Amino acid sequence: MTFTEGRQKWLTVAEELATALRVDAAERDRLGEPPVRELELLRQSGLLTITDWSTQQAVTRVVGAADANIGHLLGYHYLQIWRTGLFDKPFEPGENQFWAGVSNPLDAALSLTPTEDGFVVDGRKTFATGAALADRLVVSATRTDTGEKLTFLVDGGTPGISPSGDWNNMGQRLTASGGVVFEQVPVSAADVLGRQPDDETSPRLSLAALGFQLVLSQLHVAIAEGALAEAARYTRSTTRPWFLSGVDSATDDPYVLGAYGELVAQVEAAGLLADHASDALFAASEQGATLTVEQRAATAAAISSAKVFSTRVVIETTSKVFELCGARATASGYGFDRFWRNARTLTLHDPVSYKAREVGEYFLTGGRAPYTGYS
Repeated sequence: MTFTEGRQKWLTVAEELATALRVDAAERDRLGEPPVRELELLRQSGLLTITDWSTQQAVTRVVGAADANIGHLLGYHYLQIWRTGLFDKPFEPGENQFWAGVSNPLDAALSLTPTEDGFVVDGRKTFATGAALADRLVVSATRTDTGEKLTFLVDGGTPGISPSGDWNNMGQRLTASGGVVFEQVPVSAADVLGRQPDDETSPRLSLAALGFQLVLSQLHVAIAEGALAEAARYTRSTTRPWFLSGVDSATDDPYVLGAYGELVAQVEAAGLLADHASDALFAASEQGATLTVEQRAATAAAISSAKVFSTRVVIETTSKVFELCGARATASGYGFDRFWRNARTLTLHDPVSYKAREVGEYFLTGGRAPYTGYS
C-alpha cells in the first residue's frame, strides 16, 4: 500500500466516523456525558493506531469538524505518543489504546517521591483532557528531593488514580477535561521518559509545548470548517430569503453569497497556515539532537502565527454563521451555539495576545519565544 493509498484509506474511515458523530452531536453536547461511547467508536475505527504524522493531522481535522470534543481527544492522543519520541523512547500506538496526558504547565501539584525501584506520585492535577478515560497516561511531576520535573508513563487504570469529575465548562463538554487525583501511585524507573526542560539546553525536548499549540490551532480550523458545513446545509434547505432581497432563495442572495465567500476564504487560509505549522514542527522534531535554538524559534513563530490567525477566524466564523442562517437557527435543537462555545473555550487555553507578541518580536528583532509549557 502506498502512502497516498494509506492516507486516503484513513481519511475515508475518518469521514465515516465523522458522519456517525454528526448525527447526534448537538444532543450529546446538551447532555454533556463522558465520551465513553465515542471513544469506543474511535477504537473500533482504528484511527488511534495511525502513525503517519500528516495523516494524523488530517484525520484530526475531519473528526474535529464533526465533533470538536472527539477531535480534541484524538489530536491529544497522537500528541502524547509523539512526545515519547522526543525523549528517544518512542512508543507505537497499541491496538485500542487511548492515550492522554496529565501535565497542566501552570499546576505543579504533583510530587514524585523516590523509592527503591522508582517513585510514588501524589497530588492533584487540573484540566487533564481525556485522562479520566485513558488507557495510558503521560504525566509530569516534580521530584521531592531535587525539584527536577520529570515526565513518565503510567497505566490509566492504576490503583490510586481517580478522576475528579469536575469538568462542567460551557464548551468542549465531552472531553472529560477535569482534574485527576494521584494517591501513592507507583511509577517504575523504566517508565520515566526523562527531564522536562525549562531552558534552551534541549530545544528538541521543548517541542512538546509547541505540539499542544499546534493541536489547538488545528481544532480551531476544524470547528470553523464544521460550523461552515452545518450552516451551509441549513442555508440551502431552511433559510428564507429576506423579503427585500428580490430573490426566491437564500442561496441567490448576493449578500449571503459574499459573506460565505469571505468566511470560506479565511477558513481555507487558516487551514493552510496550520498545515504549514504542522510541517514545520514535524521537520523540527526529525532533527533530533541537532535541532538548534534558531530552528526551534522559527518553528515556534510558525505555530504561533497559525494560533493567532486561527483564533480570529474561528471566533468570527462561529458567530457570523448565525447571520447567514437567520433567527430560526438559534433554536436549541440545531445546536449551532456549540461551535461558538467550543471555539471560545479552546481559544482561551492561553492568551493569544502573547502569541501575537512572540510573532512580532521574532519578526522585528529575532527574539526567541521563552521555553515554557505554552511556547
